[in-house]
Amino acid sequence: MKKLIITLLIGLIAVSSIAQRVKNSVRNDYYRLLAGSENSGKWRTEIFSDVDAKWEKWNDRGYNFGFDPQITPMYTTVNGILSTPYMIQVRGNANEKNLKRRGYHVFEGYASDDKSRITMLVNKHVEEEKAVAELYYYGTVYNHSADAYNWFRIGSDVRQHSFLFSRDKAIFYGSLKLSNALTLGRIGEDNLRREKPKGDDEQNFEESAKHVNFKALKEGEDGTIFYDKDNNLVVVKINGTWMKLAVEPLPEHVKYDFGE
Repeated sequence: MKKLIITLLIGLIAVSSIAQRVKNSVRNDYYRLLAGSENSGKWRTEIFSDVDAKWEKWNDRGYNFGFDPQITPMYTTVNGILSTPYMIQVRGNANEKNLKRRGYHVFEGYASDDKSRITMLVNKHVEEEKAVAELYYYGTVYNHSADAYNWFRIGSDVRQHSFLFSRDKAIFYGSLKLSNALTLGRIGEDNLRREKPKGDDEQNFEESAKHVNFKALKEGEDGTIFYDKDNNLVVVKINGTWMKLAVEPLPEHVKYDFGE
């Protein structure tokens, strides 16, 4: 009996030792403590997930879109509210394209349908000779058409107040005060396309933009105004008819330092 008890105790100790080694191995593989500056005695932490191309979530477009599951770690989930007195930061990495969605997305927040999302990207495009950061509310159509983008409200959560933005249209329910000049759109025949181009709007962005111009003018309500660059006219729609805005030369005593 005594030998049996001793044998059981030795077995328990061995199992406990193995379990501890497994526990330490898991901790070392997925939770890592890294030293701060040399001899400071300060530490920082890292958390890891494995690469698993067969993970069931990779079958969901909302998870896999823009990622390569062969080299991208699975999502790490925090089942609680993530709070910090500092900030949350997304930085570049050695394998940028697959460790951030498309290499550009820095934030996604999904709606209750688990498909519509608010997205923030950085440096996907260069426009007007500068890199662009983008923020939009993407719907469930999952392409680049106007129908794919919902309204993004800025200013408040009150309906018919504040400012709404979508792919090709903005609605300002509030007043607008400029501290600089207002420039009307300069539109001529080379900026218009009557038929929508075939294919993806992102791939055909220049021709798609021309079609957006045409639709905006064709469907414009009374009060729509633009600069007709082909005829050097300011044009406004009144009572359903396009009319030129009357202008006159400046009085002789009015001069501007910035010239004509």
